[in-house]
Amino acid sequence: MSGDRDPRLIWTEAGEPRSGRFDDVYFSAEDGLAESRAVFLAGCSLPQAWGGRDRFTVAELGFGTGLNIVALLDLWNRERQTGARLTVFSIEAFPLDLDQARRALARWPEVAGVTDVLLSRWPVRTPGFHRIDLPEFAAVIDLAVGDAAWALDQWSGQADAWFLDGFAPSTNPQMWSDPVLDGIAARSAPDARLATFTVAGAVRRGLAERGFTVDKRPGHGRKRERLEGRRSGPAPVPRVWPTVAVIGAGIAGASVVHALIAEGVRPVLIEAEVPGAGASGFPAALVTPRFDLGDETIAGLFAQALERARDLYLTIPGAVIAEGVRQRPSSDRDIGRFARIADQPIWPAGSMMTQDDGSLGMAQALTVHPAAIMADWLGDVERLTWPVLEVGSGGDGWIVSGMTGQVLRADTVVLAAGWGAQGLVQDLALTPVRGQADWVQAPSPVAEAWGGYVAPTPDGFLFGATHDRGDTTTEPREADTQRNLATLAARSPDLARVASRASGRARAAVRATTRDRLPLAGAVADRPGLFVLGGLGSRGFCLAPLLAEHVAALILDRPSPLPKAVAERVSPGRAAARAVPEP
Repeated sequence: MSGDRDPRLIWTEAGEPRSGRFDDVYFSAEDGLAESRAVFLAGCSLPQAWGGRDRFTVAELGFGTGLNIVALLDLWNRERQTGARLTVFSIEAFPLDLDQARRALARWPEVAGVTDVLLSRWPVRTPGFHRIDLPEFAAVIDLAVGDAAWALDQWSGQADAWFLDGFAPSTNPQMWSDPVLDGIAARSAPDARLATFTVAGAVRRGLAERGFTVDKRPGHGRKRERLEGRRSGPAPVPRVWPTVAVIGAGIAGASVVHALIAEGVRPVLIEAEVPGAGASGFPAALVTPRFDLGDETIAGLFAQALERARDLYLTIPGAVIAEGVRQRPSSDRDIGRFARIADQPIWPAGSMMTQDDGSLGMAQALTVHPAAIMADWLGDVERLTWPVLEVGSGGDGWIVSGMTGQVLRADTVVLAAGWGAQGLVQDLALTPVRGQADWVQAPSPVAEAWGGYVAPTPDGFLFGATHDRGDTTTEPREADTQRNLATLAARSPDLARVASRASGRARAAVRATTRDRLPLAGAVADRPGLFVLGGLGSRGFCLAPLLAEHVAALILDRPSPLPKAVAERVSPGRAAARAVPEP
């Protein structure tokens, strides 16, 4: 889509928002909330349509002020059945900012409780997919900022109901184009319903040609008519949720457990030692993205992952040690590169800023306390403490065998064991990378990265780390401590002197990487019911929360938070993720 995402908002004399871009109103001058309820909620037969359903998905063209979603959440909160979850997918090419949305929604105090929650998590305006958690309403919103045809092509869900609320076809024909109507048809459940304010002949015919029975109904306010539509198909059959075993209790496994529990499925966790026994067991971890100026898809993945990880970690008591990380240049070339990175449209305003010394200030990056995250996400999950020997097919499911005779049967298994996954699925192409980091008790510095890194801990700072490909030993080495001190001294002699004089500790762990340096997140090829989240390298605390939600969505046949193009790049079935057969 165009880089210009300004909605060109105009406020009328009556204080109502109007799009200067499309010369159309966002909602009825009489009563926008009543219009949303009449046109979209009643038009899609809500709440009757979700009766008896434990999962329901609504898709919307035109997020706008968020008013339709406020009306929907208000109704859902009052009328949903116990344990049911709502997923909303909404598309907006020209999003409002928080202040504009707050002003637009202020006129309906009767739904202020819902409005305030939505505004407290109002999404940023950067292009791509953004996930908004609303646990208060057992709901989640995935907002796609971009063109409608692109967003529909990239979404993996199936909508049970559609709110077609783009600006009028006469002023915004792109929203009602054949590619958009094709996307609606492709992303509709068999018995999907839809509603819209427009009765334009081209819209009626386009929907009818794509399998919807469309009828005119009395309109609302000044509009004489509106449309309701429905597909003729079988109602969904209630699902029996699978039993799921997650192998590994680092940040990957903890993220998968968290994502599954959020969807109402409680897995069994298998870990040979304790949570964080592997690469997630250091006293601090940086949550920073990988930068990519030549690959928009991967750059977008890391921007989305950082946003998601940040949103989740900030809700965990004690998880965030510090906000902001400085990326220091390693050469003059980096200074120009950092300027181009900061100019990428994928970052929220002010989140990536070049600094006077040539560094890149990452305001949204974090230093986190891994143990606090593990404790929060794994606190009450069923956990089996034994080393896994083998994962084998067992008829309709999988059998996980322990080294001393333990056996667990499950419908689905998720491998989240880092480098340990290599021994359980031989055709995954993972490479081990040993890293040792050291830490001391001392005044905490600002988090910085430059090839090496320094990060504050709850009582000092951590520095490192070595990077030795092919090495799988985990005993700390004095020689590696000296390497880390030398790396630190090259950037900060003062900190290195503090570290060399303090009583310190060292720890080594093995991370797993892939040939293309991209993670593995999804179904293992030709192994139905077997999934993997791994190959995260040194970016696990940035990538794992978002990618775990993608894996959980695949397991449960739910809409993924990832655009399709990203999901394909991280698929375990891609060529770079498969082991190369020996000649």
